Amino acid sequence: MSYIERAVAEVLKRRVSGSKCTLVTGARQVGKSTLIKHEFPEYNRVNFDDRLARLQAKEEPGLFFLNHQCPLFIDEVQKESSILEDIKRIVDETEERGMFILTGLQNLELMKGMSESLAGRVSVTELTGLSLREIHGVKFNRHFVPTEEYLEGREKELKPYTDLWETIHRGAYPELYDVDREWQEYYASYVSTYLERDINELISADSITFTKFLTAVAARTGEMLNYANIASEVGVSEPTVKTWISILERTGIVFLLQPYSASALNRAVKTPKIYFRDTGLACYLTRWLTSDALKCSAVAGNMFETFMVSEILKSYTNEVMDYKFSIYYYRGRDKNPAGENEIDLVIEENGVLYPVEIKMSANPKSEMGAANPVLDKVKEKQRGMGVILCLIDQKTYLRENLVALPIMYI
Repeated sequence: MSYIERAVAEVLKRRVSGSKCTLVTGARQVGKSTLIKHEFPEYNRVNFDDRLARLQAKEEPGLFFLNHQCPLFIDEVQKESSILEDIKRIVDETEERGMFILTGLQNLELMKGMSESLAGRVSVTELTGLSLREIHGVKFNRHFVPTEEYLEGREKELKPYTDLWETIHRGAYPELYDVDREWQEYYASYVSTYLERDINELISADSITFTKFLTAVAARTGEMLNYANIASEVGVSEPTVKTWISILERTGIVFLLQPYSASALNRAVKTPKIYFRDTGLACYLTRWLTSDALKCSAVAGNMFETFMVSEILKSYTNEVMDYKFSIYYYRGRDKNPAGENEIDLVIEENGVLYPVEIKMSANPKSEMGAANPVLDKVKEKQRGMGVILCLIDQKTYLRENLVALPIMYI
């Protein structure tokens, strides 16, 4: 498989050169190991999938580091996080930078070990699946926020995103862009590997029940999270569902979009929305086996929205920016007490709130931004340009403060 250039590479190189230790986290098979091997070929490498390597790291760390000299790339470090104490000792004895690159799943145990052993010594970078920009070779690498500066910069590198529904259905795992890999076989293997290698260590449920749970969550992508509803369908308790959702979030399978809350918006819904991070995996679990069937299905709108939200998140992670306190959604009765209004995304930056609607339409209307003025109630913030991300083929202003954007602007 030919290597697809990753947008995060240049930022990661700067982080590695300025830090003693760098951690790259992300879901299984998003390309962490391939990225490091390709961009840092001079590093020695050890993989903690190797039980003998793990055993030596645990029982004889001195000998381990004699056999594996710095600069060192340790893959799957979460499998033996006790090594972090020894890494701390090594980096504290020198001012040299770029000594260690670690990759691993961002599970609770690993991040706890990082905070306890390597606090202030490690730079953390998240890697996600391929973005549309990466798939189509677009070099523009700034996070999506609809300012004039962003739009002007983006317009210099616009490329039409062809075969959109094929991409939504295929998903974003790099291996699927090898023409020899069959879609169903890949995801069957992925689910099996995820259950056997990652989830078994965190839950005590049988694989059939947990797969049923995964499918129930995938069927609700793009919807408000209802723990009780999922628990009833799967046949487990509500606390169990909450624990399992947390595991899916930590292992990079889902993203919980938090509601925007401000004291002025006292009629806002407080429930998060749940999105699968990869639409291909969601399609596999819910048995949409072709892109044509998906495009014409009742879930097409939710999958389209899920895909767009994921792309916006990738624009942040590829610039190594934290999106957790920048992207929200709004739903509530603050504008109209007789009925609920919703804004798909509220992007906050520099005291400005940008409302974003995601519509599977090639004919956007100004009424699609009718809920945007609710943000004017937040007096300490300013409302910025509103956006309708849709299937239109060129940028079109619907009002002075509302623009319809083709998805190639992401």
